[in-house]
Amino acid sequence: MANHKSSLKRIRQEEKRKLHNRYYGKTMRNAVRKLRATTDKAEAAAMYPGVTKMLDKLAKTNVIHKNKANNLKSKLALYINKLG
Repeated sequence: MANHKSSLKRIRQEEKRKLHNRYYGKTMRNAVRKLRATTDKAEAAAMYPGVTKMLDKLAKTNVIHKNKANNLKSKLALYINKLG
């Protein structure tokens, strides 16, 4: 167990941040999953800007790596273009 006040506070902060990051990571994964499940091109194209915005925000706050965000955006764009 931690002995210093600062380390106790750091533990509390990390726990709160972990819950916050886990929530937004799961929300992002569900949004990507929902977009990939869409078979209508117009609907998928309408959802794409919101998903990319979410990915960029999570990459900016280091919830996910920026390359992962870019890879997901690229794959989703290819998926939307492939829809008929």
